[in-house]
Amino acid sequence: MPSAHEIDYEIYGEEMQFVEIELDPRETVVAEAGSFMMMDDGIEMATIFGDGSTSGGSGLFGKLLGGAQRLITGESLFMTAYTHGGNGKAKVSFAAPYPGKIIALDLEKYGGKIVCQKDAFLCAAKGVSVGVEFSRKLGRGLFGGEGFIMQKLEGDGMAFCHAGGHVVEKVLTPGETLRVDTGCLVAYSKGVQYDIEMVPGIRNKFFGGEGFFFARLRGPGRVWIQTLPFARLASRVLQNARSTTGKGKGEGSVLGQLGNLMDGDGF
Repeated sequence: MPSAHEIDYEIYGEEMQFVEIELDPRETVVAEAGSFMMMDDGIEMATIFGDGSTSGGSGLFGKLLGGAQRLITGESLFMTAYTHGGNGKAKVSFAAPYPGKIIALDLEKYGGKIVCQKDAFLCAAKGVSVGVEFSRKLGRGLFGGEGFIMQKLEGDGMAFCHAGGHVVEKVLTPGETLRVDTGCLVAYSKGVQYDIEMVPGIRNKFFGGEGFFFARLRGPGRVWIQTLPFARLASRVLQNARSTTGKGKGEGSVLGQLGNLMDGDGF
């Protein structure tokens, strides 16, 4: 028998998406702080400790354990639960934090578990456990791009993650291997083996611009890949901000500096 609340949803938008969750009476969805967008009358908000699931036990120790796991992943100790307390149906919406795509994950279809990057989780049906996936391998923890800790989503309900740019879903057959930039890995399903692999060749390592390591994923299972990791986006923004010295013309190019001179701003 399903333990998570059964929710209906629809995803809107292209580059800046939001997910609209439709709740029946007494149904609940839990979300990260700061992701809320709008809700219908009749929905009640409540700040809860942890994720609201009973995966660690329903007592005080279980709640403390769940909260501590969230703290380790860099998230808040608290989440917000949205419960439909009225009659009929009501809707609540959650927005993506930066340009990209929202991924809808039916955990029951993926063996009850998805492992994702630490900041990917957006919201989920109440009953889904948001925990910690520790890396057992030193190399993967040091050079895998996500460190020793990733998030794991467990249960039989719907969960929603967010990734930057466009998202590609790859289905890996048993033994099939996929090499991915460590920052582009968003999530993978139960059964996928995740490790790292060194980029071959001295010139590739130092001048290829792709770092020293790939993420190596071996099937069977599903893998979700993003085209624009947030760290890459932030790096480009900071790089261009420094090169333009606050003038914002021509991306810091020679033509941009000439434009500054013609405008009377000087070099």
